Amino acid sequence: MSVVDSIRRLFAPSHVAAHIAAGQRGEDIAARYLRDHDYRILDRNVRIGHDEIDIVAYDPIDRVFIFAEVKTRSKADSDYRPELSITHKKRIRMTRAARRYMARSQHDADVGYRLDVICVADSKVIEHYPEVAWTDD
Repeated sequence: MSVVDSIRRLFAPSHVAAHIAAGQRGEDIAARYLRDHDYRILDRNVRIGHDEIDIVAYDPIDRVFIFAEVKTRSKADSDYRPELSITHKKRIRMTRAARRYMARSQHDADVGYRLDVICVADSKVIEHYPEVAWTDD
């Protein structure tokens, strides 16, 4: 077996960690939810430096770009809600990534933007928090 084949086998879906696979499914569910609510998906899994934006979309009602962080749990648990993992440090990274994305993009500079958190559990969106607080420090 060649080195390339070994690497391909290593990254085959059966070798993807369960939490990574759950996160990918959660992002797919969140993107479908946004589309069902008339948002236009512009980008997904955007890496900017060490930061990542799960979903970039356009909200036609509020006329803003949204930068969505998707948090997924395999099942709903009131003691372990997905949004509990949105720490202060995570909000700093979300803010930094959104600002860098807008600075580098070709999108209309007059259009506003916001940070959203979408929580997925039991294979459905259980909460959508639009406009989470921005933070720089």
